[in-house]
Amino acid sequence: MSSFRAQKMAKKKQEILRSAAAVLVEKGYQGTTMEEIAAKLLMTKGSMYYYFKNKDDLLYQCHLMIMEICLDGIEKVIESELNPVEKLRNAIKEHILLATSEKSMFMALSKPNHNFSEKQLQEVLELRKNYSHYFDKIIQEGIEKRAFVPVDVKMVRLIVLGALNWIQEWYDQNGPQSAEEISEAYAAYLLKMLVKE
Repeated sequence: MSSFRAQKMAKKKQEILRSAAAVLVEKGYQGTTMEEIAAKLLMTKGSMYYYFKNKDDLLYQCHLMIMEICLDGIEKVIESELNPVEKLRNAIKEHILLATSEKSMFMALSKPNHNFSEKQLQEVLELRKNYSHYFDKIIQEGIEKRAFVPVDVKMVRLIVLGALNWIQEWYDQNGPQSAEEISEAYAAYLLKMLVKE
C-alpha cells in the first residue's frame, strides 16, 4: 500500500473515531449500536466493520488515538529546552487545549471499557501511566532545580491531572472564556502550588 493511501486511510479512521466518539457520548456506550454509528456517519455497516471489528474495538481505537496525541504533545514539552516551570505550564495548557478541542474523544475515555480484552486493557492503562509519569518527571525536575518547593510528587500530579480531567464536566465552547484563556488560568493557579515565591 502506498504511503499516501495509508495516510489517507489513517486520516479517514481518525475522522470516523472522532464522529463515533460523539455518538457514543451522546447516546451512551450501551445504548449505541454499530448500525447507529454507521448511519450517523453516512456509512454502511459493512464499511464500519472494514475499520473496526466491533464496538469494543472502536472504543479501544479511540483510546489509542487520543493517548497517542497526548503522549506526542507531552513528549515535545519534556524534550524542549524550557525550564521546569514553563514545561509544566505548557503541559497543562496542552492538555486543556486538547481536552476542549477533542471533548467527545476525552469523554469516551472516562473509563476503559470492561469489555476490553486483558491485553487491550493493559495497553490502555500502560499508556495512561506513561502520560502520568511525564508529569512526575517535570515536577521532579522542578524540585531538583529548585524551581519548585519540595512536594509529594505523586500527590501533586494526582491533583493536577484531576483538575485537568474535570474540565470535561463543565467546559462549554460557547462559554464566556476561550479554551486558551481557561488553559492560561488553570496553569497559573496550579503552578501556585509548586513555584517558589
